[in-house]
Amino acid sequence: MSAKRVFKASVQIDENQPLTFEFDGKTYQGYQGDTLASALLANGVKAVARSYKYGRLRGIMSAGAEEPNALVQMESGAYSAPNIKATQAELYAGLSAFRTSGWPSLEFDIKGVMGKVGQNMMGPGFYSKTFKWPPKMWPMYENVIRQFAGFGETPPVGDAEYYDHLHHHVDVLVVGGGVSGLQAAFHCAQSGLKVLLVDEQAQMGGWLLSDTNTTFNGLKGVDYANSLCEKLAQYANVEILSRTTAFALHDHNMIQAVELLQDHLPIDQRDSSQPRHRLHRIRAKQVILASGAIERPLVFGNNDMPGVFTVSAAQTYLNRYGVLLGERVVVCGNNDEIYLAARDLAQAGAIVTVADTRPNANIPDYLPRSVKVHLHHGVGKVGGKNHVERATLIDLKSLQTFNVDAEVVLSSGGLSPTVHLYCHDTSRPIWSEAHLSFVVPAVYQDCKAHVCNIGAITGQKTFQAALKQTEQVLAAFFAAQNIQHDVVLPVVNEAAHQDMVLAVRIPDGMAAGTGPKAFVDYQNDVTAEAIKQTIQENYRHIEHVKRYTAFGFGTDQGKLSSVNSFILTAEAMNVPVEQVSTTTYRPAYTPVSLGALAGVDVGNTFDPERITAIHQSHVARDAAFEPVGQWLRPWYFAKNGEDIHAAVKRECLAARNGVAVMDASTLGKIQIDGPDAREFLNRIYSNAWTKLEPGKCRYGLMLNENGMVMDDGVTACINDEQFYMTTTTGGAANVLSWLELWHQTEWSDLDVWLTSVTDHWSTIAVVGPKARQVLQKLCPDIDFAAENFKFMDWRAGTVAGLPARVFRVSFSGELAYEINVEAGFGQYLWEQVMAAGKEFDITPYGTETLHVLRAEKGFIIVGQDTDGSVTPIDLGMAWAVGMKKPFSFLGKRSLSRSDTARDNRKHLVGVLALDASVVIPEGAQIIASNNIIVPRVGSDDAKIPLLGHITSSYDSAFLGRSIAMAVIENGRNMVGKTLYAYAQGKIIPFTVADSCVFVDAEGVRQHA
Repeated sequence: MSAKRVFKASVQIDENQPLTFEFDGKTYQGYQGDTLASALLANGVKAVARSYKYGRLRGIMSAGAEEPNALVQMESGAYSAPNIKATQAELYAGLSAFRTSGWPSLEFDIKGVMGKVGQNMMGPGFYSKTFKWPPKMWPMYENVIRQFAGFGETPPVGDAEYYDHLHHHVDVLVVGGGVSGLQAAFHCAQSGLKVLLVDEQAQMGGWLLSDTNTTFNGLKGVDYANSLCEKLAQYANVEILSRTTAFALHDHNMIQAVELLQDHLPIDQRDSSQPRHRLHRIRAKQVILASGAIERPLVFGNNDMPGVFTVSAAQTYLNRYGVLLGERVVVCGNNDEIYLAARDLAQAGAIVTVADTRPNANIPDYLPRSVKVHLHHGVGKVGGKNHVERATLIDLKSLQTFNVDAEVVLSSGGLSPTVHLYCHDTSRPIWSEAHLSFVVPAVYQDCKAHVCNIGAITGQKTFQAALKQTEQVLAAFFAAQNIQHDVVLPVVNEAAHQDMVLAVRIPDGMAAGTGPKAFVDYQNDVTAEAIKQTIQENYRHIEHVKRYTAFGFGTDQGKLSSVNSFILTAEAMNVPVEQVSTTTYRPAYTPVSLGALAGVDVGNTFDPERITAIHQSHVARDAAFEPVGQWLRPWYFAKNGEDIHAAVKRECLAARNGVAVMDASTLGKIQIDGPDAREFLNRIYSNAWTKLEPGKCRYGLMLNENGMVMDDGVTACINDEQFYMTTTTGGAANVLSWLELWHQTEWSDLDVWLTSVTDHWSTIAVVGPKARQVLQKLCPDIDFAAENFKFMDWRAGTVAGLPARVFRVSFSGELAYEINVEAGFGQYLWEQVMAAGKEFDITPYGTETLHVLRAEKGFIIVGQDTDGSVTPIDLGMAWAVGMKKPFSFLGKRSLSRSDTARDNRKHLVGVLALDASVVIPEGAQIIASNNIIVPRVGSDDAKIPLLGHITSSYDSAFLGRSIAMAVIENGRNMVGKTLYAYAQGKIIPFTVADSCVFVDAEGVRQHA
């Protein structure tokens, strides 16, 4: 294309501010006010992308959010952003962008070669036809498809910028800064309402920024828009947000909009104290949609070739950005906009040919004589090598064709109202034969009584008609609000417009299926022929047609293609367009960055890393950490280059043979107060709590209504009206919510209140045969004699001079104590314990050792050995269920169900691999025989009965062998039998042990 700059009066760029930028490693020059697209076109860049399916060469086609082809990777490193539309990227000094498709280069693309060879194999639904057989090739198919899928690249490093959210409550939200939207905002502001006006462009005005034909009160469109903005700026009750796209409209008039605050600035000039994007959540009493319309192109042969544009895009690039796309231009369409564009192009020096698909249109007087007009003609196809070089015009009556030299071809099939926001609640627009488009009503009196539509969104095609309709809607709105305000609109002077005649697919004069491809959806390579074939294959609902062909998917969401697809579907089915209707419009209207959606909820703010008061002591001892319910807990403490296995082995042996210490502060802790605290516990837990005395502790199982285990823990009786409940680390929040749910909704008569005290206490577990000796050095006022401080007792006293509660509980099966002090003293106490235990070689241990120790004792971990389908009886813990207690507890009734009570359910059992050195992988499936053939995917091979799975599995240093626990169907009746674990292609034989308890089955050690 021989594009050139034309600095006419309407141009909005600043020719005195040239900017240098890069695209695909080459340096170009543009101007302040350019978009990346306008600057590339001005520099003669024809092709910018390859298509998704066929790898066809593509150029820029439009000038806004509807652009399907020109997706670019903006910047690199921490500032990289994929799939930005070049038509929306504002140019700035030093901008660096890259193509997102074409490998190894845009000019020579492997997928483009494959597309030429296999284009007849990639019709609609090809992905389910072509890649179905043979199954053994599926992995290869997947790898190849993944290599070719997508466009941009995920940023390689973390984002250097940040994002935030802002909430608004307004009387009126106006979406769209065109002439109708500006008028609505202005009159609502005059009436005293709180108004918010948003528009996706950097400058208010909408189509006024591209129009050179119309005047308002004698002012050119852009000048009139600027004057309205100046007036609006004087109202304190008005806020205008440019570069802000409303992308979702939810129930109760909640609208989400994203504002691009700094994307238009050079990276080195961006303010690090300000967000890059801001997500606005707007709640409006009244929403006024003035979102305009998008011009839809015509469908003809090779209409995807670089050099093919919409008519409105050419007008925008010429009148707003000063870019004449080419010197030889063919304009084709079914409406008078083609003549306005032809006039502007001819006046800028182009040789213009017009093909009007209407048979009886009147040629306007304002059209220069140099413009050749062919009535009842259309562009049947375009041709050229890698870009447009000629257009073949066809007489739509005789189907005779002739060629015209051209480097640019423009087409217009009319306007498609931008109805997306209005339809986000699954509402459908209606087909208007008068407007030849899908429109939405101006005022809706049902569920959308507080949403109204003005301007082109309702099908209005002239400024005069749009403003007249805006006046009527505003008058009705003010009357409903009892607001006295006269709506005075400007005097509009614009060219007359003749009626349209529906046109979509322009024939090429060739037999069906023999001509060049005519595309409907450019991003997904959907052709008019593909839609026809889809109907022939009996996909007749428009949602099925969409999914079978893939039209309307992608970053453009079918803004150019969808309405043409609806019309072509109706033609193929020989039914009215209104019967076909539209597909479902869903948020987001345009792509929104994940950063904007997340806002400040990233990293520690999204998923907080909670640390205990003892954390720095663990860091100082080189602990490796793992997240557990948002807490960072020590995983293991490596010494002298140990790996995890060596460290855990050492820690386990220390706990069994000497003394070890663990930070247990992360356990959930809930204080339960009130006269009815005991009754509350009786209902929550499956065992009895009536007789638990102060100074005593009890282990309890918490069940859901289905009788399945949901949490467990030890609860201590502080006094008759206060209990101290511990929960699993990850279950603390859920348990508190569960307790509050039942207290507030079902048992509000109970005089009890609940307080989370997890963060109030630091808890240190001292474990092992020498634990008593360590504690005796620290606690002068507590008697640790076994007969006076028994297992499951607790005592109040001082530890290292601090007020403390000391519990004799054990999750290891060893003599163990848990010291609880005020959280702020946790690190001090930890160091005191370490100092007191130094002579006994006290060893800190982490969660991995905790797991091994508890598994050796057969203690469960809820969520690992249970999965929401396991009862206490399945776990062999019937002793923790008081079925005979005189009051009901949560889940009691469900435990009596026939299915829950049957004896052959899956039971938790111990597992010993026949090869003691083999640690069975957790999650391994359990089968009855090793004489199997693994079923092939998609075959009729016999399926293998699965008996259960391994829940916990470890290497026990203390026992010198591996151990595991599993849930196995009828497991308690399979003791001594050999079964098999299947995992990762290996079959591992094991025997079912007579117990889950592998160490000290009699419990002597923990009672010592």
